[in-house]
Amino acid sequence: MNVEMNTAAPARGLGWRWLCGTAAAAGLWFWLYGNLTAMADFVVAALGQSRQTALGEALHFFVYDTPKVLLLLTGIVFLMGVIQTFFAPERTRALLSGRRTGVGNVLAACLGIVTPFCSCSAVPFFIGFLSAGVPLGVTFSFLIAAPMINEVALALLFGMFGWQVALLYLGLGLLVAILAGLVIGHLKMEAHLEDWVQAIQAGAPASFAGGGMSWVQRGRAGLDHVRDIVAKVWPYVVAGIALGAGIHGYVPEDFMASFMGKDVWWAVPAAVVLGVPMYTNAAGIIPVVEALIGKGAALGTVLAFMMSVIALSAPEMIILRKALKPRLIATFAGVVALGILLVGYVFNAVL
Repeated sequence: MNVEMNTAAPARGLGWRWLCGTAAAAGLWFWLYGNLTAMADFVVAALGQSRQTALGEALHFFVYDTPKVLLLLTGIVFLMGVIQTFFAPERTRALLSGRRTGVGNVLAACLGIVTPFCSCSAVPFFIGFLSAGVPLGVTFSFLIAAPMINEVALALLFGMFGWQVALLYLGLGLLVAILAGLVIGHLKMEAHLEDWVQAIQAGAPASFAGGGMSWVQRGRAGLDHVRDIVAKVWPYVVAGIALGAGIHGYVPEDFMASFMGKDVWWAVPAAVVLGVPMYTNAAGIIPVVEALIGKGAALGTVLAFMMSVIALSAPEMIILRKALKPRLIATFAGVVALGILLVGYVFNAVL
């Protein structure tokens, strides 16, 4: 009995230390995340730059987005690692696969509406869902919907163009996210996930899925998850955001508006192709949309450009490359691009 008491006391002490350490880490995480803009402003000013210049805006974008995405990636992967200790991957897959797949796609797309992330910020959730055993097509529905039809985009569209445009954009955006996820899921392309992602999806040891683990063990499982995933992905995150920052300050509005009219059939696909190398979020691109429409561009063509910028950005593809093989990335891009083309032509036809 004395032996049991002697071992229980250190265990309780260790648990309290883990709890306090986790609380402190969470507090630091939220403080950093809440002060990203101020820190980016400080760095840009310290380098003698101004956000009014293209270089200053690109620097601000990089300094702001890099820690933002890395913080999201670390926090979400840690939480997914902890959550995974409560549920066997087989149970998660069973819940969202088979006849439930369509429901899962709808729920994932709707979840994307209330998560105001750019495409790169949505990638950590995508990887976290995959690591939890959520089917591939369902995760893609979220990855498409999160940047494309979040509440920021809808609010700005409503304020600038009215509720009809906002509602039509919401409906067509959801349709693209759901159908693209269903198509990718139907193609059964799990073999085109990178090997380390497939290994995670294969499942954790049985002891991780039971109820007998302590919170210290669950926390350690979360940290292990972070070490396994973030260590592999972070260079791609930095490279992708660097590319996006380089392009962010240079949006050739006059050039784009010159061919974004309704009278040429190739305007919509050209706008989609032009949008892919660029990178920003909904709040950043909608003022550009307004400027282009003010210069005479067609609404459907401009919205197709906007959707390609925030749902098919080149930086996103660079980050995804660490988790997905080229064939799966190409399939994802192709399916979403077809959906965006449909949206552009429908808007131009009805408005």
